[in-house]
Amino acid sequence: MFSCVHWLQSFLALLSSTFFALGQTCPSICLCPDHHTVNCTGQGLTRLPDSIPLDVRRLLLSNNWIAFIPSDFLVLHSDLVYLDLRNNSLTRLEPGTFLGTSSRLVYLDLGGNNLTEISSGTFGESRSLIKLRLGNNPYLSMVGEDAFSGLTSLRELELERSNLSKLDVKVLSQLPSLRVIRLEGNPWLCDCHFAKLFLWLMENRHKLKNELDGMECIVKNEVDPVPLSWLSEDSFRECRGMLTLKDYLIVIFSGICISVAAIIASFFLASTIHCFQRLKSKRTDEEEGED
Repeated sequence: MFSCVHWLQSFLALLSSTFFALGQTCPSICLCPDHHTVNCTGQGLTRLPDSIPLDVRRLLLSNNWIAFIPSDFLVLHSDLVYLDLRNNSLTRLEPGTFLGTSSRLVYLDLGGNNLTEISSGTFGESRSLIKLRLGNNPYLSMVGEDAFSGLTSLRELELERSNLSKLDVKVLSQLPSLRVIRLEGNPWLCDCHFAKLFLWLMENRHKLKNELDGMECIVKNEVDPVPLSWLSEDSFRECRGMLTLKDYLIVIFSGICISVAAIIASFFLASTIHCFQRLKSKRTDEEEGED
């Protein structure tokens, strides 16, 4: 009996040491200065390296040619806190890549890539994320309304020097912990849609890392962009009272609902009056019959 227990203990120890060794394996092309850091900076990688330790906490992959992140990457590396993927060749983010409430990711750098859009729900419920860098993506022209929904701890957001001409204010209003934001260097379009963002910037200019420096917008029929520091709320006074397509749809829908409610109320009132009349007529007939 003792020999069996001793053998089992030895086997479990060997198994544990094997898994531990596998967890600590450093990719051959990278450097691992400590047990929880993998540095693969500037190694000409076109994809994520093999044999990344499952317990990695800091992963440095900047200045490569990586074009794809597997959607299950953070599921397999749930201890990851710091991920640097700047200056790569990412064109899109797979749905579900950054989903999951168990993620411990605090710092994420996706700057200097070829991203074209950040769709709604991209980051899911990444409540631990504090700093998100998306700047210097020259083809990034669209950020979904709910792209950052769920990032309740996010304090710093960088979207500078990209190709954004518009940005829905709801994108920013869903970030309760936001302290610093960078939006300079984008070709903002000065229209009534931008007016809402401009008012938000005026109210939250203390959150702008460089205030309004470097922020310009393009006015219709004008050649040169206008610095935002030259503008004021009155610059968009012609937009006051103007309804968007969404506003028109809401008005039309509300009108239909009110009309339907009025018809139902009229029908109910007419039915009630008719019932009272019938009841009154019946009582009158009964009284005449008694007489």
